[in-house]
Amino acid sequence: MGDGGSSTGRAFMGSFTSAGGVGVTVAEVDRSTGALTVLGSSDAVPDPSFLALGPGGTVLYAVGESAPGSAAAFDVSGDTPALLGPVRPVDADGPTHLALAANHLVTANYGSGSVTVLPVLADGSLGEAASVLRHEGSGPDSERQEGPHAHQVLPDPSGRWVVSVDLGTDSVRVGALDPATGALEPHGESALRPGTGPRHLAFHPSGRYAYVLNELVPTLTVCRWDAEKGRLEPLGETPVLPGPTSAGGTERAYPSEVVVAPDGRFLWTANRGHDSISVLTLDETGEKATLVATVGCGGRWPRDLTLDQGGQWLYVANERSGNVSWFAVDAETGVPQRAGSVEVPAASCVVLG
Repeated sequence: MGDGGSSTGRAFMGSFTSAGGVGVTVAEVDRSTGALTVLGSSDAVPDPSFLALGPGGTVLYAVGESAPGSAAAFDVSGDTPALLGPVRPVDADGPTHLALAANHLVTANYGSGSVTVLPVLADGSLGEAASVLRHEGSGPDSERQEGPHAHQVLPDPSGRWVVSVDLGTDSVRVGALDPATGALEPHGESALRPGTGPRHLAFHPSGRYAYVLNELVPTLTVCRWDAEKGRLEPLGETPVLPGPTSAGGTERAYPSEVVVAPDGRFLWTANRGHDSISVLTLDETGEKATLVATVGCGGRWPRDLTLDQGGQWLYVANERSGNVSWFAVDAETGVPQRAGSVEVPAASCVVLG
């Protein structure tokens, strides 16, 4: 990560090259104003829709959300991303998300409904796929849930488990990753309400709760997380938008991303269609979430939402308006106030360094 005492940092933005995006973009961040200044970009990978930064901050990983899908490592020590090692097939279609776990890169493959594990080599580049874990199942929405659609994968806060969120099967799976072989073994699966279409989740800072954001209905499923047992227990759903959002003639909302404040007081969601950011307060335990406000996202079709380390600035990748907007977060209320934006055609993701 960047030096906490520095006045500037780095941001990395993914975009859909098939929709006019330039690929992976590097920008400078002014920590005092939140402002982004674009430095350079690379289109070496098609549709790098999601990114993950390596622990040293100089290697960036990207999916290629195509068919067949791919994953790649970039050297981002300079102003222009440079491929590091070969682009690797993930042996699946449409990877939409990726994360680092146990010295491996793990991808969630939406098109194929699977999770792929690739080793991270000593120089930060990627080896060939070590394993692919295929999901099974379906949901009641015949258009979106005809089969499994893994949408997100991430390690839990304890580092003992890999959690994957599947929109197609209305469930969250827990797996154990063998750091020696890269094999991902199924451990458990938690069923959510049928038809909700879970997309992404975020953990509470305590590590005892997880918040699953649903895409097919605008709700948040609050879950208890037991890191000892590797078990996710759904507790209930909370609306992330006020009033009806899909009734007579109004555009349906498709929530996309959820982030939690470092101090656990607030939670934010990005809502496509409604084109908003929702603010929810969390109680002292983290078990109760309450919707308190919604504000415009500074563009159209907010696909990703990212909070800086200090919880001061919130960044939104607005895919259809082709911009990344930043917001100052009110420390007392959690309500974001728009502070600026930069043009990023077909923006899909923002990662801060």
